[in-house]
Amino acid sequence: MILDLDIGNTLTKWRMKHAVTNALIDRGSIWTRDRWESSESIPDFRDIKVMRVSNVGGKEVLGEVERIARRFRVPLHVARSTIKFAGVRNAYKEPEKLGIDRWLGLLAAYHSFGACFVVDCGSAITIDVVKADGGHLGGYIAPGIRLMKESLKLGTKNVAIDPDDTHRGVMNFGVSTQEAVSHGIYLAALGQITLAYRQAYNQTENLLPVILTGGDAALVAAGLEMDSLCWPDMVYAGLELMFPVTDAEKKGNLLGVPSKNI
Repeated sequence: MILDLDIGNTLTKWRMKHAVTNALIDRGSIWTRDRWESSESIPDFRDIKVMRVSNVGGKEVLGEVERIARRFRVPLHVARSTIKFAGVRNAYKEPEKLGIDRWLGLLAAYHSFGACFVVDCGSAITIDVVKADGGHLGGYIAPGIRLMKESLKLGTKNVAIDPDDTHRGVMNFGVSTQEAVSHGIYLAALGQITLAYRQAYNQTENLLPVILTGGDAALVAAGLEMDSLCWPDMVYAGLELMFPVTDAEKKGNLLGVPSKNI
């Protein structure tokens, strides 16, 4: 089996694939702050033949993964941001400082769609743009929907804010303070993405495909004026591209690519 890890600031997501058939076997997640041994929702490392890791959770978390890999004698591949890979040129002056989840996501999106507008709707909302020639224009980072709610909750008094609001009717004016906050934060997320997309159009003179990933991708997609595609496993696909193991991966066939209907 192949174990892919997407270690985020909040959650560590994992999935297992068959090393020969390329089939998805299982998936799960744990809180990044938790130790692997203390969780019931972890894979059986005795079945793992190779591990691939995207890590933005810090050195301590990665050290725990490295320790497990040594314990079970599993080859470990840790992704790093570089100046160039798979036809994409990193816009950062210090390429290694581009978040690896962003780098893997835009690599997978460019490989599958060419020029693209990539948005990760997770704890933070990150936006990246890649031109047709593979040039990365750079991007934006802003608080995610839940983080904006939690920040506002900490910074205000006597305002009822529910970070777990289901966002029903979020495009309407709020008729209570709680609704006004929830809907306002949603509009803020949509607004920054829409403005960034207009800027990308002005610079590239192309209507780029919008590729969304992250926990709030579907929620954001429902409110955007432009068409978009949701690709939950986009970071995993970047790991497939960087460290191909199966025959399908070696041929560049990434798992879960959404239909090109835009």
